[in-house]
Amino acid sequence: MIITSFVFFLLVFVVIGAASTVKSCGTNDDYLIAGRSVSPWLVGISAMATNNSGYMFIGAIGYTYASGLESLWVMFAWMAGDFLASCFIHKRMRRISQERKSLSFGALVATWDGGNFKKVRTLGGVVTVLFLGAYAAAQFTAGSKALYAVFGWDYSVGAIIGSLMVLIYCCSGGIRASIWTDAAQTVVMFLAMTMMLIVGVREVGGFEMFIARLGDVSPTYLNLFPASLGNSSLAIALFVVGYVAGGFGVIAQPHVMIRFMALNDAAHMRKARIYYYSSYFAFCVVTFLVALSARLIFPDTSLFDSELALPMMTIRLVPEVLVGLVLAGVFAACMSTADSQILGCSAALTEDILKQTSNSVWRARLATGAVTGIALAISLLGLESVFALVLYAWSVLAAAFAPLIIVYSLCRKLRESEALLIMGSSILITLVWRALGWGSIVYEAGPAIAFGVLAYFLLFKPVCRSRPAA
Repeated sequence: MIITSFVFFLLVFVVIGAASTVKSCGTNDDYLIAGRSVSPWLVGISAMATNNSGYMFIGAIGYTYASGLESLWVMFAWMAGDFLASCFIHKRMRRISQERKSLSFGALVATWDGGNFKKVRTLGGVVTVLFLGAYAAAQFTAGSKALYAVFGWDYSVGAIIGSLMVLIYCCSGGIRASIWTDAAQTVVMFLAMTMMLIVGVREVGGFEMFIARLGDVSPTYLNLFPASLGNSSLAIALFVVGYVAGGFGVIAQPHVMIRFMALNDAAHMRKARIYYYSSYFAFCVVTFLVALSARLIFPDTSLFDSELALPMMTIRLVPEVLVGLVLAGVFAACMSTADSQILGCSAALTEDILKQTSNSVWRARLATGAVTGIALAISLLGLESVFALVLYAWSVLAAAFAPLIIVYSLCRKLRESEALLIMGSSILITLVWRALGWGSIVYEAGPAIAFGVLAYFLLFKPVCRSRPAA
């Protein structure tokens, strides 16, 4: 019964994605950015589903299960940074992408100011393929962990199933297929997580008992900040700012921002943001509470990988047919992100690295197949932590693109040599910061973005151009 209900939902997603071909125009513009014709509600819901991936079902739940209230900052400080960035970036980015006819994120950054920075475009394409591809691999791994916990299947099985699903509907309808399936996947994601919250709270004795028992988990479980920070106000402030900066880095995530670039009219951005943030906030709240209830149900953290908390909870508490629903919800979250990331990599490969001039969609489809194969291979190598890999890939992408986008949005000019230096040095700071283990104190995206922006104003000669109409 579990397999039947699980397969049913997966087939629904594939059919919806494949059905998007009825609106396909057979062009690169349509395949990679849906002809910039997507309605605000679809943009908002799709961006939420894409942003809240297997990372939320598997990685974030695992982190909250193990660490407690401190995980609030990863979710809600992150969302605050995301919202702050959207207030002055998203609408301008949508307008500029149409003016420059950008089909990839690297092309947008390289041509934002009206020029054509070919080296910046190539570097942006390489970074996108490497790190967004690794990010997609993490989604396949997240889905695999869920199937392993429920069926005992080898991790490779889930990764292969996920990659085949993505390949089928992405090659059929491109980004439009991804956006359409995101809408259906959002419904399943909310149903699955809400159901788990209800049964989880009921299992621990009701909401009052749920609140009362949290204080007994451990002396530090209800601490708002990691014990490693001590009582230092500066350390705490840097910790919070680091995650706000991480959320701000959403402007540098191709798989999320391409949704807003596909919006049918820049004037509709406010509506899209309302759909995005309302669903985003609701999903974070439910996810956080589910993770806390899992810790009360399974108090011994040594029994299993913390990132398997949700699947283990599902097996114990719900009937078989509903286990299939939750599994489909996990897979929906994973695939709604993986398909977007793979299409983002396809755009980077064809538009930024190979720089194709033809409008044929077949090269983009071939690139989609190649990138899917690479992401699957990375996943099959065995990734231990979805949470860690997602944070790592996110921070590198944020370091590469966010400083340039911020500088451009402040109506400043950049020379190509300056842009390359900012990109390269910001990425290096992220890698070194992570290698030194300082990410537990301040999430590395924050220092990298700050350095990139400050470098422009302190090391170069800032040139202001006339501010265009928003």
